[in-house]
Amino acid sequence: MTADDRRYDDAGATAVEYGLIVFAIAAVITIAVFLFGTQVKELFNNSCATINSAGQTTTATGNCS
Repeated sequence: MTADDRRYDDAGATAVEYGLIVFAIAAVITIAVFLFGTQVKELFNNSCATINSAGQTTTATGNCS
């Protein structure tokens, strides 16, 4: 491999690009969990309370926790 061949060899760049894509996806997931986590928890708690008020249990112990 000559110096000119090495100058145009971009095989390592692909790995870096994939690494950046993985990092970006992980960042989006983390931000989504922090932004929507509380709302999702409240949604499940409200639905559990609705089911319990109808006289049905949601778990083997009969509570929502």
